[in-house]
Amino acid sequence: MKPENSNDPDIRQTLGVGQSTPPHRSLKLWIILSLLVAGAIITVIMWRSNQSGSGMRYKTQEVRRGNLTVTVTATGRLEPTNQVDVGSELSGIIATVEADYNDRVQAGQVLARLDTSKIEAQILKSKAALASAEANVRQMTATVIEAENRLARLKEVLEMSGGKVPSRDELGTAEAILQRATALQSGSEAAVAEARATLDVSETDLAKAVIRSPINGIVLVRAVEPGQTVAASLQAPVLFTIAEDLTRMQLHVDVDEADVGQVTKGQSATFTVDAYPERHFSADIIQVRFGSQKVEGVVTYETLLSVNNSDLSLRPGMTATAEIIVNKLDNAVLVPNTALRFTPPKPENEQESVGFIDKLIPRRRRRPPGGAGRLAGSEGPRLWIINNKDKDQIIPVPVTAGFSDGSFTAITGGALEPGQQVVVGMETVQK
Repeated sequence: MKPENSNDPDIRQTLGVGQSTPPHRSLKLWIILSLLVAGAIITVIMWRSNQSGSGMRYKTQEVRRGNLTVTVTATGRLEPTNQVDVGSELSGIIATVEADYNDRVQAGQVLARLDTSKIEAQILKSKAALASAEANVRQMTATVIEAENRLARLKEVLEMSGGKVPSRDELGTAEAILQRATALQSGSEAAVAEARATLDVSETDLAKAVIRSPINGIVLVRAVEPGQTVAASLQAPVLFTIAEDLTRMQLHVDVDEADVGQVTKGQSATFTVDAYPERHFSADIIQVRFGSQKVEGVVTYETLLSVNNSDLSLRPGMTATAEIIVNKLDNAVLVPNTALRFTPPKPENEQESVGFIDKLIPRRRRRPPGGAGRLAGSEGPRLWIINNKDKDQIIPVPVTAGFSDGSFTAITGGALEPGQQVVVGMETVQK
């Protein structure tokens, strides 16, 4: 039997004995080991520093009394209280324009005139037709009188002759002539009425050829020039836009469906415009419309606000951002909203232990009784105050929360008094 020999080349090759390690692999291993050791040292130093040099304490804020104003924000546009588009019912050429932008006009004032040469010619033609119809009426009237007289004579002769003359045919013919003359007279009278109506239409067109302002106001838009042709065959073209009274305007805003339940007629509001960013204008709600409108998936309700614009600083079409005051509380107990959202961390001895399997397969943890921000078994929110005996401890206080303006909330119930310190968070302090 051949004895084992560790120097056998096959065995050395299998075990890797006597083989030299490449220089670059050794260098890489040393670098990795050095980095791991350095990281461990830095971690230990930082942990000791944190343990000895810093700590956590509760950050508090005082409960106070004050006024709380709850607002709803909405955007919209300023519009005149009454705005009228002035157009033309007639087609034709504009002869003159007698009003311009920003002109103050009175009701009935001439704004523009159409060329009336064709209308005047039509009036002359209608007057001639009326005169001819009236002459025809007079002629038919004379014919009726003549037919009546002839029929009367025949009846007189018939009575005097004892019914012998005239014959029945002659008497019937006379009666027919009278009826025909009467019918022609009625037709001529109808022709007179038709001719008079045609004349009235032409005279009305002549009056409408003068474009007048229907209201007192200011010209916002002038969309016509002298010599321009106006075509009113399908739709009356708009020549002028007049705002009735710019000293009183309306702000049309879109209120979100989530806020419309708080907005009612009579509430006051303030708004700003880009032209005067530092100035706040006042307004009052006059209508909250029931009809909704949907823009890009958002449902809103148009709300109208009355605006006093006596100095004429506001102009139609300006974009405004309004703050509608939906509720106002005076002398209320106020706490910051951060205090209602604060939940203290669990003590280390109450923290749940997590096993190796739980780390590999995370599961949804069961919510603690009462939920965050609530006491176990209670239905309202809770606040935390500093324990007077032990400043490192905090005590939960159940409260009833009211309205909020986004920063502060009014407390309407609970054992909380102004001047107490409520916990709003935690902060790191140096020991």
